[in-house]
Amino acid sequence: MRRVVIIQARMTSTRLPGKVLLNLAGRPMLSQQVQRLKACQRVDEIVIATTTNATDDPVIELARQDNVGWFRGSESDVLARYVGAAQQAQAGAVVRITADCPLIDPQLVDRALDELNDYAAECDYVSNVIKRTYPRGLDVEAFFFDTLLRVNRLAQSSPAREHVTVVVRSEKPELFLTRDIVDRHDNSDLRWTVDTPVDFEVIRQLYDFFDLGTKIAPYSDMITYVRAHPDLARLNTHIDTWNPG
Repeated sequence: MRRVVIIQARMTSTRLPGKVLLNLAGRPMLSQQVQRLKACQRVDEIVIATTTNATDDPVIELARQDNVGWFRGSESDVLARYVGAAQQAQAGAVVRITADCPLIDPQLVDRALDELNDYAAECDYVSNVIKRTYPRGLDVEAFFFDTLLRVNRLAQSSPAREHVTVVVRSEKPELFLTRDIVDRHDNSDLRWTVDTPVDFEVIRQLYDFFDLGTKIAPYSDMITYVRAHPDLARLNTHIDTWNPG
């Protein structure tokens, strides 16, 4: 079974346009995310799924430079984009990642795929986003390609088409078998995703302190550091993240 990470990425972010190409420790932010995902042990391929808009041509160029796959599809129907990318990659299992997560943890991705495999008979979907205990920005969702096709058939609302897994998480959860990945401690108050310039500043400081442009620091070390420096965490805790489910 081919296990494929699909990163949804585009240049036209509402609150921080062009954020995927912001310089983070000498590389575009999206490229830093790709390098982290290349450290995964369970992943067979990484695909960047962007739109057919000319404004997203630089995203394709980044994918080529980083030697990862790419797919172009609808801007608004992100679910259809995922289906197309997964079909192109001949995925048996898909990991959904968004391009605003430059601290994505490869060990979490591997854990999600392991759980999906180990509990295949009783599980359609594994994530750390239904029961949140990890910082926002470490979001991982893993599911079988067959599950993605079921979601595609069931998803009718605009939020379900745009946010890919809303059917599983909130619209029709009774139709799916899910498993939660939970942290030993609740760190869901922390915000490690990038939607605004302030978010990016938090990430930049973490990259600088841990030299994350050249290595992957243990998640536990980053948590310890942030808890010891509450002013850093407070920089962006006031920023709202819209959660469709």
